[in-house]
Amino acid sequence: MKRTAETKYGRVKGLQGTDARITVYRGIPFAAPPVGKRRFRDPEPPSKWDGVRECFAFGPISIQDTPGLGDDLYCREWHVDPDMPMDEDCLYLNVWTPAKDPDEKLPVFVWFFGGGYQWGYTAEMEFDGERLAARGIIVVSVNYRLGVFGFLSHPEITKENPDAPGNFGLLDQQAGLKWVYENISAFGGDPKRITIGGQSAGGNSVANQLACRANRDMISSAVIYSGIIRFPDNKKDMDLFNPPDLSEAERRGEDFFSYLGVKTLEEARALPAIQIRDKYARYRESHPFFANIKDGKFITVDPYEAFIDGDCARVPVLSGNTVDEFVLDGVNTVERSIKEVFDKRLRNDKDAKLFYYTFSCDIPGDDHPGCFHSCDLWFFFETLMKCRRPFTGRHFDLARIMCDYIAGFVRNGDPNGTDMYGNRLPEWRPYNSSEKNGIDFSNSGPNAF
Repeated sequence: MKRTAETKYGRVKGLQGTDARITVYRGIPFAAPPVGKRRFRDPEPPSKWDGVRECFAFGPISIQDTPGLGDDLYCREWHVDPDMPMDEDCLYLNVWTPAKDPDEKLPVFVWFFGGGYQWGYTAEMEFDGERLAARGIIVVSVNYRLGVFGFLSHPEITKENPDAPGNFGLLDQQAGLKWVYENISAFGGDPKRITIGGQSAGGNSVANQLACRANRDMISSAVIYSGIIRFPDNKKDMDLFNPPDLSEAERRGEDFFSYLGVKTLEEARALPAIQIRDKYARYRESHPFFANIKDGKFITVDPYEAFIDGDCARVPVLSGNTVDEFVLDGVNTVERSIKEVFDKRLRNDKDAKLFYYTFSCDIPGDDHPGCFHSCDLWFFFETLMKCRRPFTGRHFDLARIMCDYIAGFVRNGDPNGTDMYGNRLPEWRPYNSSEKNGIDFSNSGPNAF
């Protein structure tokens, strides 16, 4: 297996995966550390290095609330380690590749994690890319800045850099995508076949990346798990689904500076990162989250309206939901939102290639969680063996098939085809507005409808 690769910034060395046919590179820098004067700015390219950089460990997670300290569902599920290294210097990505040679031109899946733009990290155990890579694709997970560090706006920030007045976390993702486009051939990947994917806020990120004109030549297809969400009452929308404009975001930034006890951007940059984090956690209790904004630069249009109008990367899209997430008055708001967006897109573009799924499989455990938001990630990445829940054989069978479908979609922009053993998968028909076709990943396996 190929355990080293030559990027445009320097040579990197990876490790044998659990599967010896996979090489894993962890903690490759794709941008300069966003510290000091780079705090609250768009990402810059990393410095070049001499020799071989050992990429054996995940980079530090973004500054956020310490994971694993609570007893909520997500702390029990995967945010289990409060001792994970955390630092502002966090702009690293990870690569899982089965390539033996850099000329193989394998398809690539670039992953953006979710967490409301406030929490999350590439080292979450459900995001292990090895099982997807075993199906002949390359998996890349990209870290990005969160919360106040990733999405603060302020008049001084705008004055300093009017071309990037906010949305630094989304710009980090874009920088990671660009790094993949420019470097993935060294790992055996094909820069002309890059699928971007994400879940929840990561799925919302995918929608924003699709709408950005600068990205359109770098994306060949997209996966949005539980990320197309519009609540019936906009007042209930979190800012990531109904973001403020720049002037309102700047006003909120001024208010936060007052809360911090600073008057200038220079003073804010001089504060310890953990001090800002802890003040922001208290601030967030009575104020909106800092998340994506309509800055007129990176986000110039509503990404969902852009998708409906086709004013985006016009690529195949696979999206769906779990059956129990964000149910209001008996309506699954994610399902309703996806189908509404798909229906409107098809009215404008009858040839749009769209695939819909629902996930209804039972999730075992003494907490009786139902099909909660994010539970399908264990299955799509086929990482159930890392979970504490008492999954049985049929769960593992379903996870294997779901992983097969996603790998097929990354390869071909269509999930249909064969599993990793050459067996034909049940047909997954493209979404049709009249029949609303899709796949239900259920207790009995994948059922087409």
